[in-house]
Amino acid sequence: MTALYYILVGLFAGLSFVVFYTYLGYGLVAWVLVKLRGNQRQNAQPAELPHVTMVVPAYNEVDYLPAKLHNCLAQDYPADRLHILFVVEGSTDGSAEYLARQEAPNLRILSGSQRLGKIAAMNRAMSEVQTPITIFTDANTQLNTEAVSRLVSRFAEGVGAVTGEKRIQMADAESAAGSGEGLYWRYESFLKKLDAQLHTIVGAAGELFAIRTDLYEPVEPDTLLDDFVISLRIAGRGYRVEYAPDAYALERPSHSVGEEKKRKVRIAAGGFQAMKRLAYLLNVARYGWLSFQYVSHRVLRWAVTPFCLPALLLLNVLILGVLYAPDTQTPPGTASFWWAMLGAQLVFYAAAYVGYVLENRQTRLKLTFVPFYFVFMNWCVLLGFARFNRGNLTGVWEKSKRAA
Repeated sequence: MTALYYILVGLFAGLSFVVFYTYLGYGLVAWVLVKLRGNQRQNAQPAELPHVTMVVPAYNEVDYLPAKLHNCLAQDYPADRLHILFVVEGSTDGSAEYLARQEAPNLRILSGSQRLGKIAAMNRAMSEVQTPITIFTDANTQLNTEAVSRLVSRFAEGVGAVTGEKRIQMADAESAAGSGEGLYWRYESFLKKLDAQLHTIVGAAGELFAIRTDLYEPVEPDTLLDDFVISLRIAGRGYRVEYAPDAYALERPSHSVGEEKKRKVRIAAGGFQAMKRLAYLLNVARYGWLSFQYVSHRVLRWAVTPFCLPALLLLNVLILGVLYAPDTQTPPGTASFWWAMLGAQLVFYAAAYVGYVLENRQTRLKLTFVPFYFVFMNWCVLLGFARFNRGNLTGVWEKSKRAA
């Protein structure tokens, strides 16, 4: 056996461990740590419910506004303490005019003719908020009626933000991307529960999250992942970000794989942008548990593992090439093992391709959901990395089509 063989095998084993740890290992480690430490936190209900402002950024979402306004007003929170602020800057579909006609208590509207983007809208809205708690929610999502109450109840001492749960609302005949997205978010919810019990959530769900208003820092206008940056900056200041899975936002899946791809590429580009701006959180000597969770749950998934997958395939081929080189002495079964490893990878990617083809033909096969969505997510990360490197990122509204 040559030294090159052992180097290639070592690289293959190392990258395989990274992929395993990213998607399964961290969950196992976090579960064990939580069991060893125990969950000693108590979320005491505030003696007096605080005033709360729900901020709803909306660009050309007039079709969703009636249901969204009704949903906000239907919250079981005391009406005199619940304020609603819609930000419809740049909308040309009559959103401002529709809201202006509504006679709802504590409803305010921020509008304007200039299309500046969601971040600019949020920064402007926060300059108007006077309540101690602010809740951000998207216009195209529906919340359970207890969402506000349950978010507020998590604001114990030391908690700076609380994120709700994103749930994908799917019909029986939904697309593979939508089905895969639902599976992904169910697994993410499990990891978030562990994160919260271990120390803190590392990234809020933009569809529904709340913060202490006085902790808000204006976000750079070109930011793509506002929820992630806002919540991690709060965590970086020493506050915990709690998780309230019983406060949830229902969202329809993307209209098609093409729409989901566009959305995920933008999210991935935003992830690299955020990691650059939050690089200081990698200082484990200063941030301790936060750095450990941030690297394990986010950095590896966005910045490392997607690049490991094609490298593993290439390394497997190189290892076989070394084994079949002239004058190479190999123990019995060695080549068979590496052929089996290569075959397993090729079968997995073939299943992903079948899932892609069937999706484009609007045909569903559950067996291909996981490989298709796994490969799809990681491919989008690679495309997002390329987009990030091209620069010219903008926080201006980008609407995506959702299933009806």
